Amino acid sequence: MLLGSVMLAFGPWLVRLADVAPVASAFWRLALAVLPLALLARFAAAPAAAPARSDTRVLGMAALAGLFFAGDIALWHYGIVRTTLANAALLSNAASFLLPLWGFVVLGHKPGRPALLAIGFALGGALLLVGQSAELSPRYLTGDLLCLGAALLYTAYLIVVDRLRGTLAVFPLLALATGFGALALLLPALASTPFWPTDWTPLVLLALGSQVIGQGLVVFAVGHLRPLVVGLTLLVQPAIATTIGAWRFGEVPGLAEVTGAALVITALILVRLPDRA
Repeated sequence: MLLGSVMLAFGPWLVRLADVAPVASAFWRLALAVLPLALLARFAAAPAAAPARSDTRVLGMAALAGLFFAGDIALWHYGIVRTTLANAALLSNAASFLLPLWGFVVLGHKPGRPALLAIGFALGGALLLVGQSAELSPRYLTGDLLCLGAALLYTAYLIVVDRLRGTLAVFPLLALATGFGALALLLPALASTPFWPTDWTPLVLLALGSQVIGQGLVVFAVGHLRPLVVGLTLLVQPAIATTIGAWRFGEVPGLAEVTGAALVITALILVRLPDRA
């Protein structure tokens, strides 16, 4: 989960480097990843358990996951170019708190004292991490709202993926969701300008690093971790994105941002502590 989050954290930088429209970069991210994921599904994936649902239902849920993910990526890519890297990473990862909330309310996962402390540290650290750039200004308001919308769709995507993992192996599941997502984005991408890149490097790295490796590891981890652990680990992404923003775009973090990163690390340690009944 940590390694997947690290790979995903470089996504916003690559989106800014791409010389195509945001929705086009979202399409190419998925489209270029379909073949590698299909090969992994064919040759590297372990056999799944016997399906408990009909093939039609499984394909329908995979298509729903792809639709949620396509909407998430499209909104996020538009948000990335309209706000800071720190804001884009933080707000799009509101799933870090929405997913544990789903676990508490719907699945009945009761948090112990370490978990409650972890949520508090994670929330405080995330807010400090972005510092002054987290303020909603006219310049960043649209991008911030788009990233929050992406977080809602990403949470829905993770929930559907979790329900499918007992039926499909990791890479077949991700390959199907990615293929359906690319189909959903094809027409909007064709209608955008520019659609064809002159430099394929950022898009290829985005597809392989974020979609194949990053998402592949996250999808695998979701089936083995509680929602709270998954949600809090996603907060690693804002810390890395803030570092990239400081190095590449001069968004140098201050004391508040450094303190926020320390609180996030503390939260990740706390959430692994066993609860005492």
